[in-house]
Amino acid sequence: MEINPDHLLEKIREAKKGSQAAFNYLLDRYWNDVYGFQLKKTRNEYESEDITIQTFSKAFNKIDTFDENYSFSTWLIAISKNIHIDQVRKKNTSIRSKTSMHEENRVYEIVDETPGIEDKLIKEQNLEQLLSDIKQLKPHYQEVINLRFFQEKSYKEIARFLDEPMNNIKVKLLRAKKLLAGIIEARNI
Repeated sequence: MEINPDHLLEKIREAKKGSQAAFNYLLDRYWNDVYGFQLKKTRNEYESEDITIQTFSKAFNKIDTFDENYSFSTWLIAISKNIHIDQVRKKNTSIRSKTSMHEENRVYEIVDETPGIEDKLIKEQNLEQLLSDIKQLKPHYQEVINLRFFQEKSYKEIARFLDEPMNNIKVKLLRAKKLLAGIIEARNI
C-alpha cells in the first residue's frame, strides 16, 4: 500500500504533539510490516506479537526523537530489531523495560482520548454476543479487554496488575479493540 509522504509526515508531527488519532493511524499503517518482520525472525506468533507491541510502545514513547529526514518504517524496524536482540540476550530475564522514574512518570501523562470508534461499537453490542466475540481473541488480548472494560481498571492499574510498562498496555489494548471491532463488524456483515 503506497502512502503519501506528506500525509505520513503530517501524522508523525501530530503524534509528536500527542495526538492519539495519529498514533492509531501509525499503528494501523505499520503493524503488519513490523509483525511480519518479527514473524520471519522468531517464527513464533506470540513472540512476534509481543515484540511488535513493545516496538510501538517504545516508538510512541520516543516519537519526538524521530528524524523526519529518514524513513519511518526503517526506524520502526530498527527499534523492533533491537528489541529482539535484547530479548535474545536476556532470555532468562524479565521483558519489563528498564526505564527511569522520570520516563515512567512521563508515560502516565499521555492523554487517554476515549471513547473511540471501537469503544462505541463494543459498548453497543449485546453482552452475551460480545463475550463470545471476546473469546475469539488471543488470551492476552482477552485479559486487557476484561481488565479495562469489565473491571474498569485504568491503564496505570492494568500496567501494575500485569507488571508491564503502561505504553505496552496502551498498544495491547488498542490492538485488542481493533481486532474485536473487526470480529464484530465481520459478524454484522
